[in-house]
Amino acid sequence: MRKLVSLAAAALIAMVSTAARAEPPAAEVRLYTLDCGRIDFDDLKVFSDTGEHDGESGVLPVSCFLIRHGDDWLLWDAGLGDEIAASPTGRVVVGLHFRVPRTLVSQLAELGLKPDDIHYVGLSHLHADHSGNVALFPHATFLIAPAELQWASGTPTPDGVLADRVAAVRRSRIQPVPGDLDLFGDGTVRLLTTPGHTPGHHSLLVRLQKAGTILISGDAAHSRLNYENELVPLGNVSRAETIASIERLKGLAAHFHARVIIEHAADVFDTTPRLPAYLD
Repeated sequence: MRKLVSLAAAALIAMVSTAARAEPPAAEVRLYTLDCGRIDFDDLKVFSDTGEHDGESGVLPVSCFLIRHGDDWLLWDAGLGDEIAASPTGRVVVGLHFRVPRTLVSQLAELGLKPDDIHYVGLSHLHADHSGNVALFPHATFLIAPAELQWASGTPTPDGVLADRVAAVRRSRIQPVPGDLDLFGDGTVRLLTTPGHTPGHHSLLVRLQKAGTILISGDAAHSRLNYENELVPLGNVSRAETIASIERLKGLAAHFHARVIIEHAADVFDTTPRLPAYLD
């Protein structure tokens, strides 16, 4: 089984590698990191089905990313809902403490943008910490896997999914992304299919002129430890697909000498430029 997983990952790497052999992009591409909240856990045991995190407490940052491609803007993941920021102490739900120190709208404003200026919203998946602000973007085109939307629309709603966020996506313009997608046709911004955490999970590859290739994980892995050791959270829909997806990201990272950004890693805001700075 492990050999088949590795072969599948290698085939997917080859597909992206072939598509990415392009001339340097003509359009200016910038990558901004946005602070989309925090989640406090009393016990991180849910993040490995083999016990590595049992009894650990910790805080998971929630990051979003804004990509400028020429005159187009793509928001990658929509974080926790801005409404949580109205409470100075955050919100506690089923033992988890959610906090939003800075709203997504205020961070867009820092760059001179309004929600209506965002052309695309790409969602790695539909868990609430990645889709909390989808209703802010009714005029954007949402990039989402059909399998993800079908799964999140199930009855009962899957754990971690909010039905009203799924409904907001369904009311919007949707560009289905069943597999990989070269969004602008020049290899600079590619959605990569990385299922396992959820059925239609995606990660993101961004090619920058100066900073090189950046891989943004979504929740293919939740920490550096999980990424390096291919640890699988308890609630993932497929163990084999999770491992294959991590191996795919590792293969792409090696091939492109890419920097890997783990969206929930403790160092995500310390190792990326702070607004209004960016990678280019």
